[in-house]
Amino acid sequence: MSVTMLQANAVENATIEKNAILSINDCIRMALDNSPAVKKARYNYGVSKNQTSIAKSDYFPTIGVGTGYYATENATSNSLMRQGRNNYYSAEASLTQLIWDFGKTNANIRMNKFNTIAAVYTFDDTVLDTIFSVKTNYYGVLAAKASVDINKANVQINERNYQRTKAYFEEGIKSKIDLVNAEVNLSDAKVSLVNAVQEYQNALVQLNNSMYIAFAPEYEITSTETFNFSENTPVSLEKIDENVDISQPPPDVSDAFLTSKVEKIDIIDSYKFVPFPYTFEESVELAYKNRPDLKAFDATLEAMKQSLLYIKREYYPSIQGRAGYGYRDTNNTQSFNVSLSFNTSLNIVGKKFEIDNGKLQVKLAENEIENNKQNIYFEVQKAYVDMIQLEKKIPLAAVKVKQTLENFELADGRYGVGLGDYIELQDAKVNYNNAQHEYVQAVYNYNVARANLELAMALPQAVTATLEDEK
Repeated sequence: MSVTMLQANAVENATIEKNAILSINDCIRMALDNSPAVKKARYNYGVSKNQTSIAKSDYFPTIGVGTGYYATENATSNSLMRQGRNNYYSAEASLTQLIWDFGKTNANIRMNKFNTIAAVYTFDDTVLDTIFSVKTNYYGVLAAKASVDINKANVQINERNYQRTKAYFEEGIKSKIDLVNAEVNLSDAKVSLVNAVQEYQNALVQLNNSMYIAFAPEYEITSTETFNFSENTPVSLEKIDENVDISQPPPDVSDAFLTSKVEKIDIIDSYKFVPFPYTFEESVELAYKNRPDLKAFDATLEAMKQSLLYIKREYYPSIQGRAGYGYRDTNNTQSFNVSLSFNTSLNIVGKKFEIDNGKLQVKLAENEIENNKQNIYFEVQKAYVDMIQLEKKIPLAAVKVKQTLENFELADGRYGVGLGDYIELQDAKVNYNNAQHEYVQAVYNYNVARANLELAMALPQAVTATLEDEK
């Protein structure tokens, strides 16, 4: 597919306007509208629904129509060589109606109905997977944006320290090695910022991919209830080919601040933890009640039971009624006929093995249900444990940020008055920077774990898609 065609498809599917501000629900809605997997599940449901209608059509009469022209010539081999011709035109119409087939058609209809129900739950499961993918990538963008802010602030901290150390060196207060170390650390901070921007852009690509939107314009996303850091400075994906020279030493920085921008906008204090409202036991019960894949297995089991019933009833004949009308142009002959027939055709040996297979299919379906219940239990259990442990890490990580900040401020003050050395200052600065990243990562991991638990429980979502949503 050409780039022009991809751009045309992106314009057709996307509803993002340049500089738009999108919420997580906006992104989920676009993903559900554009997802090929959701569309495929919807089409499969339509096919299954039509199969049920086809099965029901066996109760409707079958109309037959035929016409033809017939030419015959008869000859006898005797002394007179007599010959005869009999040419005529005929037309016939018939109506055949199934009267009773001992429940075979009913079993076939019910089997297809349960297959249709299974297709509904398969669609619901696809919708949940799509929502989870968007949520994970959305949280990834929020975390990457916070990381960019931390690294921007770290560059400013190192710029400030470079300017201060340079001034001390020129006055003979600090040694050359301190100045060189300050230059190296500033370069490292700039490299880390470039890497952070790259990670943000890759996270944005992943989010666009999960929404199935190519060539998306520049846009912003908002915080969520469980990832509610203060708004960050945006980074543009449209500027991925922009060249900026950051190799030169910085100009004098008179307004640089000591602490990071993330701390300055109170990211630690502004984050409000929202506890999960269900216990583990409640989570398992809700999963058993809500999971579309488990419901699909239940419907498949019922379909297998009806399939077995259909196979068994193929032993019985079908009773059909037929009415026909015929016309022949020879002497304007007309005829009307009515018949009642019993029809059956059966390979007894083959049918026995078909029944045996049908019974095994039922047992397989029952086994799949039990296996799926076990898997759901352990899936919910693991997701719940992961989420609870990460809940405990968030406040500890926040405390660590504040502690490392205090230590950094003390080290910075000691170095400024000549009581501390540069290594002490650098260690404190690195610990503070790492603590901020760990805090953001803990919040991201918690949100992903929580979304994974919601997926395992198949909890109702604020934005979803139904089979009737197709435009």
